Amino acid sequence: MYFVYFITMSSKMNKSIPKPRGPPITFPLHISEQTITPLNNTKHLLVSAYMDQRVNGLDIRIIGIFRRDSVQPLHCLFCCGGQVSRTTTPATILQHSDHFGFPFVTTDVMCQVPQNCKATHVTLLSQPDTGFIASKQIWLPIRNQKTNEKKEQKLQFNFTVCISNLFGDYNNVLQFSQTLEMYRLLGVDRVVIYNTSCGPDLNRLLQSYSQEGFVEMVPWPIDQHLNPSRGWLFSQHGGDVHYFGQLTTLNECIYRSMDRSRYVLLNDIDEIIMPYQHNSLMPLMNMLQQQHPNTGVFLIENHIFPKHHFEPSRKFDLPQWKGVTGINILEHIYREEPQRNIYHPHKMIVQPRLVEQTSVHEVLRNSGQKYKVPPEVCRIIHVRVALQGSLTVEQLHEDKRLWDFHEKLIPNVDKALKRVGLLNSEGQS
Repeated sequence: MYFVYFITMSSKMNKSIPKPRGPPITFPLHISEQTITPLNNTKHLLVSAYMDQRVNGLDIRIIGIFRRDSVQPLHCLFCCGGQVSRTTTPATILQHSDHFGFPFVTTDVMCQVPQNCKATHVTLLSQPDTGFIASKQIWLPIRNQKTNEKKEQKLQFNFTVCISNLFGDYNNVLQFSQTLEMYRLLGVDRVVIYNTSCGPDLNRLLQSYSQEGFVEMVPWPIDQHLNPSRGWLFSQHGGDVHYFGQLTTLNECIYRSMDRSRYVLLNDIDEIIMPYQHNSLMPLMNMLQQQHPNTGVFLIENHIFPKHHFEPSRKFDLPQWKGVTGINILEHIYREEPQRNIYHPHKMIVQPRLVEQTSVHEVLRNSGQKYKVPPEVCRIIHVRVALQGSLTVEQLHEDKRLWDFHEKLIPNVDKALKRVGLLNSEGQS
């Protein structure tokens, strides 16, 4: 769906923009209300546009998904306070270096705003001529508009978690609820989730969290535009784009959070970035920033807790969770030792204003330093299929860190499940 807006210009704006030659342009602008917008006359997709003046001589960053073998010169056209600019500016096209062999890649299109233009919307043209083309274009609103300095200093959130993609019939309700409530206890203010599809029970839970304001749901209908891969490597999994566009959503979430969140956590839906020497994320980050003041990217080591090994007493095999689909992470306390002699992935806590481009396990362009956080300070709790499946319980580490939070975690999970009618009657009061 596209919405049609007639944009008028206030008398104040008239003073700052030179009068156009000839009669003013009075056509409606077709402004995209979608999270994925096809770019006319190309094979490319546009996602969102943000004010970003960190790159010298450029003002706007448009995040998109481009076909790698079909890149052509593009030109930026702006809506300036209600009137379309009479000139275009050449676009700088920056394909991200990580694409894992897929035909489509996350791409930044950088534009310079013309002088005396208070830009509110942007579109891309394949030709520099503005002429009649402009009336047919789909426009993107420009977000993260600059405000006065005092407002810029005050951020709405301390911590935002970016969960890149939900797709298929994923319905792991119990683990998802436990993870969200664990993050709430750790001091997370907002969880952003890009949703292509999920199972019915999880959808009910997500809607509830969204209405509450803790979760921000971003529709991600990538499967309506491309043949997205369910894997990470083109040579093995095929398809048009890596993991339902995971790389694009991670980057989009950083820019979405840039003017409102002090830190952004980039991790998967079944991962918890857990401090081991602090009871929440803020004292952890205060310590790390004091020790590493010029650091904007903190790499957190992934630790696998195999889901087929259970804690023997089964003390957290709770009756009210019997009918709830998904994994009970409190029952899995055995942790694999990472194989550090081979590649072992990390996830990240970043200061978004110091990141330009990111991949899944590392940033691609940033300012400031990077720091690998020691696992005894913070590590990822990742309950999933074993990575080293041949290991016995005796060869694993016992790790009950989640249990330190059980007195608050269990009733909070119960409350969330009860709110959407998913709690077993034995757990209801």
